[in-house]
Parts: sequence; C-alpha cells; structure tokens
Amino acid sequence: MRPIVYIGNHLKSANPTTLELLVSKFRGEGYNVTVYSSYKNKLWRWLHMSWGVLIAPQNALVLIDTYSTFNFYYAFSIAMICKLRGLSYIPILHGGDLPNRLKRSPKLSHFLFGGALVNVAPSNYLFEAFHSKFKTVVIPNLLDLKQYEFHSPSFESPRLLFVRAFQDIYNPLMAVKVLHQLLHKYPQAKLVMVGPFKDDSIHVVERYIKSNQLETAIEITGKLSKSDWIEKSKSYNLFINTSKVDNTPVSVLEAMALGLGVVSTNVGGVPYIIENEKDGFLVESDDE
Repeated sequence: MRPIVYIGNHLKSANPTTLELLVSKFRGEGYNVTVYSSYKNKLWRWLHMSWGVLIAPQNALVLIDTYSTFNFYYAFSIAMICKLRGLSYIPILHGGDLPNRLKRSPKLSHFLFGGALVNVAPSNYLFEAFHSKFKTVVIPNLLDLKQYEFHSPSFESPRLLFVRAFQDIYNPLMAVKVLHQLLHKYPQAKLVMVGPFKDDSIHVVERYIKSNQLETAIEITGKLSKSDWIEKSKSYNLFINTSKVDNTPVSVLEAMALGLGVVSTNVGGVPYIIENEKDGFLVESDDE
C-alpha cells in the first residue's frame, strides 16, 4: 500500500483529534502512516514536519492539516517541499476563516491549493469557497454515534453547557454574558464551561464573573476528557456555541447527538449544519 505522511499538530490530549482518529482508521485498513509532529515548540514542530517530508519515500502521499492563521504558513512551506521532491499532497481544510485567507493571500493560496492532488473540505461551507478555484471534495468529519447516549433533558430552568477552548475566536465571554442576562428571569440558571485555556480569554472571563458576582452560577472545569464532559452534559439542557469564526464544529454535532438544544452564532459553516428554528437557534455573532 502507498505510504502516508500525515502533517499536523499531533499534540497528545485527553480528547482524540481528527488527526488521531484518521490515523487510527488508516492503520486499521493496513496503511503505513507516519505522523509529524508532536513537538510543542512551534519552530521545532515545523522543522520536524519539514524533515518528515524530506525523508519520505518517493511514492508517499502527504496529508496536510490546513488552518487559516499561523498554521497556514506551515502548510505552505510543506507544500513547497512536496513540490520540490515531486510528492503528491492533499490539504485537509479545517480553518473556519480559510475563505478570507484566500482573499488575503491569493498567490500563496494558489500555490498551496492549486498544486494539490485534491483539497478535502469537511463541510459544504468550505467546499463552496474552494471548488470554483481549486479541485475540492467533501469528506465530512467523523462522529462515532456509539459514544453519545441521546437523552431528553428537562427545561424548568436553563442549564447551559459550553465546550470550546478559552480563546478569543470562540468568544467565551459571550457565554458568560448570556448566563448573566438569563439570571434576571431564571435565578436558578447555570453555566458550565469546559475547555483548555489558550489565551487571555480566561482572565477576561474570570474578571467579569467576579465583578458581577456570578461565582455560584458558573463552573469552569478546564479541559476534560470526552467521556467526562459527556457524563457532565447529562445535567444540562442547552449547548451554546459563541464562536466569532467557525467551520463545522464537532462539539455542536456532539451536542446534537446527546439530545441537547443548541443555540449558536450564525458564523462560518454553522448554518450548514443548523437550520434556524428547526435544528437549533442561530444568532448574530457577539449578540448575547
């Protein structure tokens, strides 16, 4: 079988990433898959990724996880090495802001995506942005429904679940402001926030909670394993997604599989998976 070199952030976490799930599936089919890289330092990670492509067999297929911010330049440089070596490569599109990246960096985008064997979009949102310019196919994100027990929660009072990183693009402060407003009508309303701390957003959230005396109504758990947050979800009835930028958030799909009502900002690829007032509710970004 053709060897596969998978380029992505292979940073071990409690929750399996798309990269880890795909690698497991490929290996289960008998493919020889080498993954780069697990280095936390960005420079060492980039050097390790580059080295992995430089030493790859000449018949290897290179898969490149591709996002819209700093990682875009990782992907571009890896594509350059692939072209120099005559290797075929496939960008796997993840970044919700990639359509804007096409506009901001047209020459780099043409080099990266135009030279690919094919581009893989996990959503119709990114497919529509790419297919008229570059060869693109849709392969949806994986979701193993056996991991999610559907239940029908009660709704006597809002109990909100937030499962995203504490990072500005996911706007965790908006979730807290939503809870603050709900408390005026529903004094027993609760919010639990699950996710790793990626930037100063956690401090912004903590200051708002303290200044508005919301400590008893909000729980911040930090990062939890998938099984732990799924178990915790059984005590909640609404999932809120407050992102400023998004692609096809797996956490929203997971919430729907668990039976939670979903309220999300109407950004990126979200309206491609939620029809307003049918599968959930959509609101404008940053409008608590």
